[in-house]
This record gives sequence, structure tokens and C-alpha cells, in this order.
Amino acid sequence: MATPNSTARRAKRKPAKPHPEYPLFAHAAGVWAKKIRGKLHYFGPWDDPDAALQKYVDQKDDLHAGRTPRTKPDGLTLRDLVNRFLTAKRHLVDTGEMVLRSWSDYHASCGRVVGILGADRLVEDLAADDFGHLRATLAKGWGPVTLGNEIQRIRVLFKFGYDEGLIDKPVRYGQGFKRPSRKVLRKARHTNGKRMFEAHEIRALIEAAGPQLKAMIHLGINCGFGNSDCGTLPQKALDLASGWIDYPRPKTGVGRRCPLWPETVQALREAMASRLEPKDKALAGLVFITKRGGPWRKETSDNPVSKETAKLLKRLGIQRRGVNFCALRQGFQTIGDEARDPIATRLIMGHAEMAGDMSAVYRERISDARLEAVVNHIHKWLFDSDTRK
Repeated sequence: MATPNSTARRAKRKPAKPHPEYPLFAHAAGVWAKKIRGKLHYFGPWDDPDAALQKYVDQKDDLHAGRTPRTKPDGLTLRDLVNRFLTAKRHLVDTGEMVLRSWSDYHASCGRVVGILGADRLVEDLAADDFGHLRATLAKGWGPVTLGNEIQRIRVLFKFGYDEGLIDKPVRYGQGFKRPSRKVLRKARHTNGKRMFEAHEIRALIEAAGPQLKAMIHLGINCGFGNSDCGTLPQKALDLASGWIDYPRPKTGVGRRCPLWPETVQALREAMASRLEPKDKALAGLVFITKRGGPWRKETSDNPVSKETAKLLKRLGIQRRGVNFCALRQGFQTIGDEARDPIATRLIMGHAEMAGDMSAVYRERISDARLEAVVNHIHKWLFDSDTRK
């Protein structure tokens, strides 16, 4: 037998949605509801659709992730932490203390954290199971190196919150949010194979590349240059008459000096002779300009140097995991080490000195002869007949 209350409720006509995009529906129980992960959830009475919508917005991240929604007292949310963190890091970019690429990596990592854990989660409310879930989600489709780098960036985010006094105690990640072990990294590296070009492959790249990419390939194996090094290289850093280049590495700011092979000098001359005028006058001093009149540098992995190198590798049938333009830098380090002067090799590569290395504090210079010995050894490996196939 129906009760008077239930009869009255049925007699009341269900309201229409306030607007077509309204995510909830009018349930017969007199409330706004939504089915999430196979279960009905209720968010408020028909006569207050705005409050019901706000409750849904507040709880949706937890509900869609299969978590029990938690109350939200005043406190630091993930959204607030991320905004404060990215703002602080952006200031470092503006002052030249951080490269834009690093900021972009942090921005992407923060987006993934918010997307997985929920923007309105309180930082102090996060527990070990949350970080275990975060790691498991990130690990899907990623190798151990990429995963380890991501975990490190995320740890930097939460350490920032504690260091800035935004939270009262350090975040406890639990045992499930560790970076992959060295053993796992070694196995992955062995599985993926060597990440460098052999001599005959570099010669094939040089032979098939256009003028600008050809010069960059020379710089990659002659001087250990990477994508950003080539994309930002100013003409004033070159002394083609004497065959030297002086250019601090953009990523580290470490001073770098390298003797140029005759082949590299010739490739640079040809690249600059065919160089288009840039659309932006601020780019006029760069060595390399794209065919569209822009810079070769772009603060993402999908930059012009990477894209053009990928096209060339595909055309030549040189396609191995992890082998890209930066593999030239791997080759420089690997073959340069055979010259048995790691200090000279490090200087050309632009590597920062290791913490606690007092010899670096007292060392004032390295002779040009030592730098020449390293690049001459690599030149012999690359062009001598006994390395040809």
C-alpha cells in the first residue's frame, strides 16, 4: 500500500534539466542523481539544482576514480599546490635560472597528478594508497627511465609544499612510490640496446641530410651538441677561420669550448650560405633558421631537430628504440672516453662538475691540445677506413 508521502512525490512532476549539458538527472526519489561506475549517487533535491551540481563537481574526481568522497575542510588542495609550484618555477625561467623545457616537463607532470588524484584533494589527506595508485597508473606504457624521472618531478612538487610551509609535515609516499631500482634500469637498458650511432650510420646521415641538418649532425658528433644546443647556437659563438666554437650549454650554463673539424667548418659554411632570413628580427643572430623562417628550438620533445632527424632515420631505415638526434651526444661521450681524458671530454660536453669535486674548484683551465686530442680521436673513429662497412 502506498504511503501518502510516496503518493505525493509521484504526483509531483519531475523537473527538466536546467540546461542540456547538466550532468545529473532527476531521480524519482526527488533528488538529482548520476550513475557512476555502475552505482547510483545522489547529490541534492530537485528544488536546488545548483547546490546538487556543486556537490557533484566537488566529489566527481573521487567517485569516478572509485574512491569514497572525503570532506573538504579548509586546507591546501592539489590545485592550489600545483598553481603555487608552477608559478615559482616560472619565475626561475623568467630570471634565466631554469630552461623553459624543464618548466614544461613540470607542467605536464603536475597535470597528470591532478588528473589522477583529483584537483580538490587535500594534500594532507593523501596517503600511501593514493601514491601507489598514482605510480601504477603512470607506469602503464612507460619504461623505467621515464617513470623514474616522473616520480622525481612529483616528489619535487610535494617537497616544495613542505619547504614553503604550505603543509606542516613532509608527505609520506609509502613503499609503493619508489623510483625503479638500478637493477631494473640496467635490465631495461640491456633490453633496449645501445643508444648511439655507429660510424657508418653517421656517415650515411651526413650524406643524406640537407645543409642545415647536416651541419647539426656534424656538431652533434664533433662537439657533443644536443637539440637545444643547435637550436640556440648564435653566430657569434663560431670562429670558423680558426675552427673553434665557444658556447655555454643552455641547459647547464657550463662553459664549453670545442675545436671544429674541417668537415664541420665546411658544413657550417654551407648551412649559413643557404640560410633563410628569419621572420622575427630577434632571431637574426642564430646560425640555424627553419624553412619557415623560425627557430629550430622548441621546448618540447616534438621540436624541429627531432622531427627532421626522425624523417631522415626512417628514410635510411635506421630505426632503433632510443636512437635519435641525441644519440650523437651518446656517441661523442662513448668514443671520446677512449681518448682517456675524461676532464677534457666533460668540458666539451658541457657537463656540470660533480658535487664535492675539489679538483674542479682549483682547476683554472684545460689546454686546447687536450680538447683537440679528444675530437681528433672521434674523427679517426668516424672517418678512418677501418671503421667503414
